[in-house]
Amino acid sequence: MTATAYLSAPEYVLGEHRDEYRNAPVLAEKAMKLSLPLQPQVWGWGAFFRTDRSVADLAAHSARRTLDAAAVAPATVDGLIACTTAFPQDVESHAPYLGRLLSAAGLPAVSFAAGVTLNRCNNMLAALTMATALVRSRTLRTVLVVTADRVREEADRLESFALFSDGAASCVVADRPLGTPSFAVLDCAAEQNTAALVETEQIDSRLAAKVTARLCASAGVVPCEIAALLTANLVRPLLSMKERQAGMAVEQLRTANIERVGHCFAADPVLNLADLVAARDTTVGANYLLAASVPGARHGVLLRRTA
Repeated sequence: MTATAYLSAPEYVLGEHRDEYRNAPVLAEKAMKLSLPLQPQVWGWGAFFRTDRSVADLAAHSARRTLDAAAVAPATVDGLIACTTAFPQDVESHAPYLGRLLSAAGLPAVSFAAGVTLNRCNNMLAALTMATALVRSRTLRTVLVVTADRVREEADRLESFALFSDGAASCVVADRPLGTPSFAVLDCAAEQNTAALVETEQIDSRLAAKVTARLCASAGVVPCEIAALLTANLVRPLLSMKERQAGMAVEQLRTANIERVGHCFAADPVLNLADLVAARDTTVGANYLLAASVPGARHGVLLRRTA
């Protein structure tokens, strides 16, 4: 028999320096290059966060917050999946990177570790899919999943689809609830259009609609029974249009973090879930959809609060 997988203790950290969009380096020049009028209220430009720390240090900080929130002994964590958009390029740096993360997070007994990249801002949800499969198959009992990224060139902080922040997010996927609230993972799904995996393509709302349909059919629910959609903090017009085209209602979207924290790469869905939990805005028995889209791909994880 397969085990039920539970997602617990969503946590995050942001870069230690908070600033306003107007202070983003070369903002006016970049906006002009991208043909974006300087209208922050339209795009949802607000604050952004930058860090002086390494990606591994950001990841470890968030991981420790998750372990504390879950009240789980670090020695009981037997799996780690770490995500980032760019791991160290040379192979000789891979082991020190992993060792630094494990040591800084205080994880002495991890028997399985993996890195997830290539999925861009869907990396965290791809990792949650892997963690769920490992727990359901009883291969592992307790998997810590963490993603972290930082902008490497300040001139790249503003893009046409988002204002980027440095940050990390994490959670535990286990065969038992850890802490309150806890969420059962009802199912995970992804859709990909290989032909669209080129830089010039746009986000395809049809992929999002397919993922939602698969998840709802598996869980025996309908889309209107999803209490909240927690997705990437992209500019508001793009996010609202694409999610509504995919069949989600306005009242299901949670978009306040677009201005408050910006787009933290793959961390956004779990970061937004953490804020929903902190605001005591989740209900036992309600369904929550973590989802993210990039050109050519959509990932989704459907949760139900159980405690």
